[in-house]
Amino acid sequence: MTSLDQTPSWKKLRLFTVTWPIFIDSVLRMMLGTVDVFMLSRISDTATGAVGLANEIIFFCILMFGFVGIGTSVAVSQYIGARREQEASRISAHAIAINLIFGIIVSIILFSFGEPLMRLMHLSPEQIGIASHYLKIIGGFIWIEALSYAISSVIRSTGHTKSVMYVTLGVNLIHVAGNYLLIFGNFGFPEWGVTGAAVSTVVSRLLGIVVLILILYRRIPAPIRRKDYVSWNGTYVKQILSVGLPAAGEHLSWQSQYLMIIGFVNMIGVTALNTHVYVMNVSNYFMALAMAIGAGTEIIVGQMVGAGEMNAAYRRLMKSVKISFLLTLAIVGTASLFRHELIGMFTKDPDIIAVGASIFLLSIVLEPGRTFNIVIINSLRAAGDARFPVLMGVLSMWGVSVPLAYLLGVHFGFGLFGVWIAFVVDEWLRGIIMLLRWRSRAWEKKALVKPNSVTETGNELTV
Repeated sequence: MTSLDQTPSWKKLRLFTVTWPIFIDSVLRMMLGTVDVFMLSRISDTATGAVGLANEIIFFCILMFGFVGIGTSVAVSQYIGARREQEASRISAHAIAINLIFGIIVSIILFSFGEPLMRLMHLSPEQIGIASHYLKIIGGFIWIEALSYAISSVIRSTGHTKSVMYVTLGVNLIHVAGNYLLIFGNFGFPEWGVTGAAVSTVVSRLLGIVVLILILYRRIPAPIRRKDYVSWNGTYVKQILSVGLPAAGEHLSWQSQYLMIIGFVNMIGVTALNTHVYVMNVSNYFMALAMAIGAGTEIIVGQMVGAGEMNAAYRRLMKSVKISFLLTLAIVGTASLFRHELIGMFTKDPDIIAVGASIFLLSIVLEPGRTFNIVIINSLRAAGDARFPVLMGVLSMWGVSVPLAYLLGVHFGFGLFGVWIAFVVDEWLRGIIMLLRWRSRAWEKKALVKPNSVTETGNELTV
């Protein structure tokens, strides 16, 4: 074996090399929903608000699929760092099977109960019909996204983040083309409106998953055997769920409190709801940067922890926090200069643009705080310390964010501006708590695997 082959896999990874494809991939994934909102806004604000809210339910489900993806990413990264490639492949197969089963169950639920879910959101009767129809089509095939999430997590954990990015790019191009043909009925295609947007989304995702499966078998460190999908190992499942279930708890807490706050926004008025949908569609792109740096850092930190390099992991996270904080602040600050134009991309309503522009300014304070959360929590999970972020998250979301959003937004009449102030307080509070947790180094005792004492001759990681 050459000296290059002896190099630990984590030493071959560079944050920028791993992160920029994840960032582009995250942006492209968000565009799947944003493109629907943007193109349907050419039909009416009513349709846009309905679809935007239906997408919140879809996004919630996708976040829940992520709990297996997060557990998989951490476990596979640590096994690769420990040079136990065959076990990394086996645990990957377990994760893919678990998420597929979960996705099928969620698809059945959304298809069967789409309309009751929309009624809980206090929409107008017209919007309930639009949103439930859109949700039934997308939700019925949401298992595709569950499978995609698991496979993408495995591929990324090996460091091949570009492969996933290229697939997402292809999915987006097909989706945009499908929307152009099916929403507006161009080139002789039927003019289906909201239905066309939903069908386009499903078809593009289905084509994407086929390509991801082909890439998986090219990038996995060791071959996945067919029996690995059905012959489950209790230890592997436990390792996935030990990180994944707490992550799911945090996502569930965040999304459920967010949906409750959306209910408060609906109480404020239809204009507030539409404004919130438009501002969130822009703000999600700011969050994508922190998510990408957090995911890239997670891969590297996970491999470092698997290799027993705790000091290197500690320094890597602290550098990533500084980088993401400064980049987010610079990007959000620059974008705020064009806040009226950004909101104006979605609507010509002067009231929505005025309120949205004022809300946009809060992002300058909100997003850097959210960066602390995303980047540090990802690394805590990568080290196996998954329960602490959940506990603190639930306490802050339900003890601070929800009551403060109601008090400021509804009770004291500050409207949507008051709701967003509650978001700011919650994100900064949790971000500071997560930073203190990392500095305590309590996570060093939480690793899922131990380094392999015998040097293996499996495939090395190349990025």
